[in-house]
Amino acid sequence: AEGGGDGVGILGSSAHSNGLGYEELKCGYLGSERLVATPGEGIVLSKGSYDGMSMNGKEVYKFATREVPKVIKEALVAADMEVEDVDWLLLHQANIRIIETVANRLGMPMEKVITNLAKYGNTSAGSIPLALDEAVRSGQVKKGDVIACAGFGAGLSWGSAILKWG
Repeated sequence: AEGGGDGVGILGSSAHSNGLGYEELKCGYLGSERLVATPGEGIVLSKGSYDGMSMNGKEVYKFATREVPKVIKEALVAADMEVEDVDWLLLHQANIRIIETVANRLGMPMEKVITNLAKYGNTSAGSIPLALDEAVRSGQVKKGDVIACAGFGAGLSWGSAILKWG
Protein backbone atom coordinates (compact mmCIF):
# COMPACT_ATOMS: atom_id res chain seq x y z
CA ALA A 1 0.00 0.00 0.00
CA GLU A 2 1.20 3.47 -0.87
CA GLY A 3 1.15 6.43 1.49
CA GLY A 4 -2.25 7.93 2.18
CA GLY A 5 -3.43 11.47 1.48
CA ASP A 6 -1.92 12.57 4.78
CA GLY A 7 1.54 11.47 3.60
CA VAL A 8 1.92 8.54 5.99
CA GLY A 9 2.68 4.98 4.93
CA ILE A 10 5.15 3.62 2.40
CA LEU A 11 6.78 6.49 0.55
CA GLY A 12 9.16 4.47 -1.61
CA SER A 13 10.67 1.02 -1.93
CA SER A 14 13.16 -1.12 -3.81
CA ALA A 15 13.86 -4.87 -3.80
CA HIS A 16 16.26 -7.30 -5.47
CA SER A 17 17.05 -10.97 -5.65
CA ASN A 18 20.06 -12.79 -7.08
CA GLY A 19 19.98 -16.57 -7.04
CA LEU A 20 23.72 -16.69 -7.70
CA GLY A 21 24.14 -15.99 -3.97
CA TYR A 22 22.20 -19.11 -3.01
CA GLU A 23 25.24 -20.95 -1.67
CA GLU A 24 26.10 -18.11 0.72
CA LEU A 25 22.86 -18.23 2.75
CA LYS A 26 20.36 -21.02 2.32
CA CYS A 27 18.12 -23.65 3.75
CA GLY A 28 18.72 -26.59 1.39
CA TYR A 29 16.12 -29.11 0.31
CA LEU A 30 16.81 -32.77 1.17
CA GLY A 31 14.30 -34.31 -1.21
CA SER A 32 14.36 -37.36 -3.41
CA GLU A 33 12.21 -38.24 -6.38
CA ARG A 34 10.17 -41.42 -6.45
CA LEU A 35 7.99 -42.97 -9.12
CA VAL A 36 4.36 -43.50 -8.10
CA ALA A 37 2.43 -46.09 -10.04
CA THR A 38 -0.51 -44.52 -11.87
CA PRO A 39 -2.22 -45.45 -15.11
CA GLY A 40 0.18 -44.89 -17.98
CA GLU A 41 3.84 -44.22 -17.29
CA GLY A 42 3.34 -43.21 -13.65
CA ILE A 43 4.12 -39.89 -12.03
CA VAL A 44 7.26 -38.67 -10.30
CA LEU A 45 6.79 -37.02 -6.93
CA SER A 46 9.31 -35.43 -4.65
CA LYS A 47 9.36 -36.26 -0.98
CA GLY A 48 11.69 -34.73 1.53
CA SER A 49 12.45 -32.09 4.09
CA TYR A 50 14.69 -29.10 4.58
CA ASP A 51 18.22 -29.09 5.88
CA GLY A 52 19.36 -26.64 8.55
CA MET A 53 20.36 -23.12 7.61
CA SER A 54 23.85 -22.70 6.26
CA MET A 55 25.69 -19.43 5.88
CA ASN A 56 29.05 -18.17 4.71
CA GLY A 57 29.24 -15.34 7.27
CA LYS A 58 32.14 -13.48 5.65
CA GLU A 59 30.42 -13.37 2.25
CA VAL A 60 27.03 -12.44 3.73
CA TYR A 61 28.68 -9.58 5.65
CA LYS A 62 30.34 -8.29 2.46
CA PHE A 63 27.08 -8.65 0.52
CA ALA A 64 24.94 -6.90 3.15
CA THR A 65 27.31 -3.99 3.75
CA ARG A 66 27.64 -3.44 -0.02
CA GLU A 67 24.01 -3.90 -1.15
CA VAL A 68 21.90 -2.64 1.77
CA PRO A 69 23.12 0.99 1.55
CA LYS A 70 22.47 0.90 -2.22
CA VAL A 71 18.92 -0.44 -1.87
CA ILE A 72 18.12 2.16 0.80
CA LYS A 73 19.33 4.91 -1.55
CA GLU A 74 17.17 3.43 -4.34
CA ALA A 75 14.11 3.49 -2.06
CA LEU A 76 14.92 7.08 -1.06
CA VAL A 77 15.06 8.06 -4.75
CA ALA A 78 11.65 6.40 -5.25
CA ALA A 79 10.37 8.48 -2.30
CA ASP A 80 12.03 11.64 -3.68
CA MET A 81 14.02 11.94 -0.46
CA GLU A 82 17.63 12.12 0.74
CA VAL A 83 19.39 10.35 3.62
CA GLU A 84 19.19 13.64 5.54
CA ASP A 85 15.35 13.37 5.48
CA VAL A 86 15.44 10.11 7.47
CA ASP A 87 14.74 10.23 11.20
CA TRP A 88 15.44 6.56 11.90
CA LEU A 89 17.34 3.70 10.27
CA LEU A 90 15.88 0.25 10.95
CA LEU A 91 17.74 -2.74 9.54
CA HIS A 92 17.33 -6.48 9.77
CA GLN A 93 18.79 -7.27 13.20
CA ALA A 94 21.32 -9.85 11.99
CA ASN A 95 24.65 -8.55 13.21
CA ILE A 96 25.66 -5.31 14.95
CA ARG A 97 28.74 -4.95 12.72
CA ILE A 98 26.52 -4.99 9.63
CA ILE A 99 24.19 -2.41 11.19
CA GLU A 100 27.09 -0.13 12.18
CA THR A 101 28.78 -0.40 8.76
CA VAL A 102 25.57 0.32 6.84
CA ALA A 103 24.80 3.32 9.06
CA ASN A 104 28.34 4.60 8.55
CA ARG A 105 28.15 4.17 4.75
CA LEU A 106 24.90 6.16 4.75
CA GLY A 107 26.42 8.84 6.99
CA MET A 108 23.89 8.18 9.77
CA PRO A 109 24.95 8.27 13.43
CA MET A 110 24.13 5.25 15.58
CA GLU A 111 21.87 7.54 17.67
CA LYS A 112 19.46 7.43 14.70
CA VAL A 113 19.55 3.63 14.42
CA ILE A 114 16.81 1.47 15.94
CA THR A 115 18.26 -1.76 17.28
CA ASN A 116 17.22 -4.41 19.76
CA LEU A 117 19.80 -6.97 18.68
CA ALA A 118 21.57 -6.97 22.06
CA LYS A 119 18.27 -7.82 23.78
CA TYR A 120 16.89 -10.53 21.51
CA GLY A 121 19.55 -11.59 19.00
CA ASN A 122 18.66 -12.26 15.38
CA THR A 123 14.91 -12.92 15.25
CA SER A 124 15.06 -13.59 11.49
CA ALA A 125 12.13 -12.28 9.44
CA GLY A 126 10.55 -10.85 12.58
CA SER A 127 13.44 -8.55 13.44
CA ILE A 128 12.25 -5.37 11.68
CA PRO A 129 8.60 -5.47 12.85
CA LEU A 130 9.63 -6.43 16.39
CA ALA A 131 12.16 -3.59 16.64
CA LEU A 132 9.68 -1.11 15.10
CA ASP A 133 6.93 -2.14 17.52
CA GLU A 134 9.26 -1.72 20.47
CA ALA A 135 10.45 1.70 19.22
CA VAL A 136 6.88 2.93 18.76
CA ARG A 137 5.66 1.63 22.14
CA SER A 138 8.62 3.22 23.93
CA GLY A 139 7.97 6.60 22.29
CA GLN A 140 11.24 6.55 20.35
CA VAL A 141 9.37 6.66 17.00
CA LYS A 142 6.77 9.41 16.84
CA LYS A 143 4.00 10.35 14.44
CA GLY A 144 5.48 11.91 11.31
CA ASP A 145 8.91 10.27 11.68
CA VAL A 146 10.53 8.94 8.50
CA ILE A 147 12.02 5.45 8.87
CA ALA A 148 14.33 3.80 6.35
CA CYS A 149 13.92 0.04 6.71
CA ALA A 150 15.99 -2.62 4.96
CA GLY A 151 16.34 -6.35 5.19
CA PHE A 152 18.21 -9.17 3.49
CA GLY A 153 18.04 -12.91 3.51
CA ALA A 154 18.50 -16.25 1.86
CA GLY A 155 18.82 -16.61 -1.82
CA LEU A 156 20.22 -13.84 -1.74
CA SER A 157 17.42 -11.28 -1.54
CA TRP A 158 17.34 -7.73 -0.18
CA GLY A 159 14.98 -4.78 -0.07
CA SER A 160 14.13 -1.45 1.50
CA ALA A 161 11.04 0.60 2.27
CA ILE A 162 10.85 4.22 3.35
CA LEU A 163 7.99 4.75 5.82
CA LYS A 164 6.38 7.82 7.29
CA TRP A 165 4.94 6.82 10.63
CA GLY A 166 1.39 7.92 11.32
